[in-house]
Amino acid sequence: MSGATLGICLALAGSAQETGDAPVFVAAQRFTLAWTHSIERVRWEEDYEVRAATVNGEPVLHALMSRVRGSAAGMEPGPDAVLRDGWYHYRPAQLEHAELWLTRSAYTADYELCLPGAACRPLAAWLPSDGWRTRLMPCRGGR
Repeated sequence: MSGATLGICLALAGSAQETGDAPVFVAAQRFTLAWTHSIERVRWEEDYEVRAATVNGEPVLHALMSRVRGSAAGMEPGPDAVLRDGWYHYRPAQLEHAELWLTRSAYTADYELCLPGAACRPLAAWLPSDGWRTRLMPCRGGR
């Protein structure tokens, strides 16, 4: 797609295959995905960048940094974590992702998408939850 902008696309699990619905395009090459752990009630944030791929020409999500506000069961920060201002900062073990699957439930707070220069907003601001999973993937959009 000539002149297309790199960004992220959001789609409900299986919706494109089942209904033909197009994913929702968000024009952001950098973003933070944030959520609160459903049991421990601890905030987690991951910074990503959308990059053009070098192998198959498809864009990829590149993990830049992760932060967790404290440490709890099942939420151990990476081995290189540094505690700074109450947050453990570390570099994720897996850097490249073709997509992320986000489990969204009516019983927990929604994921938040934080774009540069804007306040964090619940994922539902872009795509309502169907109570199951949402696929977040790098994509090209625009004209």
